[in-house]
Amino acid sequence: MNNLVEKINTLKKTKNAIILAHCYQPVEIDLVADYVGDSLYLSQVASKTNADIIVFAGVYFMAQSAKLLSPDKKVLLPQINAGCRMSDMLSLNQLKEFKAKNPDLTCVCYVNSTAEVKAECDICCTSSNALEIVKKLNKDKILFVPDTYLGKWVEKQLNGGVEIITYPGFCPTHLHIRPEDVISARRLYPESKILAHPECHMSVTDIADFVGSTAQIMSYVKNSNEKVFVIATEQGVTDRLKRDYPDKKIIPIKQDLVCPNMKMTSLEDILHVLETENNEIIVNPDVATRAVKCLDAMLEVSK
Repeated sequence: MNNLVEKINTLKKTKNAIILAHCYQPVEIDLVADYVGDSLYLSQVASKTNADIIVFAGVYFMAQSAKLLSPDKKVLLPQINAGCRMSDMLSLNQLKEFKAKNPDLTCVCYVNSTAEVKAECDICCTSSNALEIVKKLNKDKILFVPDTYLGKWVEKQLNGGVEIITYPGFCPTHLHIRPEDVISARRLYPESKILAHPECHMSVTDIADFVGSTAQIMSYVKNSNEKVFVIATEQGVTDRLKRDYPDKKIIPIKQDLVCPNMKMTSLEDILHVLETENNEIIVNPDVATRAVKCLDAMLEVSK
């Protein structure tokens, strides 16, 4: 592994490349990553980098977003087949049908979506800033795609101030977490704080101690005086928290809570794309022009 890391770091310098890694990636990817974080943080990094090449250790929609925000950069995805099952639930035609049934409403698009979908929406969001975005729109009613659970969680935080009509998409990994898992964790670890991602079913987020994005969950653990935490999100977050806070007890809410697409990437894949510059992400220019407005609107609000 040390030899792989050395080769990757040498190539990064030679090619003026940076590696962005999402928190759900295999934890060893952090050995070569320049930036590790959630979708909002990595989007902000991608929009500001001076690198010539961005290697995105993540899934397809993330690399697409990086390309939209840095169109003059070469963006490479180490595993070109690493998709997102939530993103796949909403095609362009399905979005158009959904909007036609609910005309003249602002459409908020979760970042877990294709460039084609973003191009037909008004503003993007991540799980970190969805609540902030919807608040600042100052609308009585909006559309939210594709994640119904994130959209309904935001609606609940606003206490009926906004009606959010959601598309019925979801994250299969987070939907594996059930309320009985929370109840069981409370019984086994009564001193723990249970931290959940807003992509979870509302029967889970309603009874968790804290609900937030991957970055917000990690920040909560870092800044809390508590010592025991049950983590209700993808395994990558649990792995990083165990590594970073050995003095705290970090417990996954259930075993094998893994996004298969996020776990496709290996150090070997990263070395290969740096060597070959294969798997370049290309976005249709017309789509890109419209989709980047959706992302830019989000970044402007999130400054």
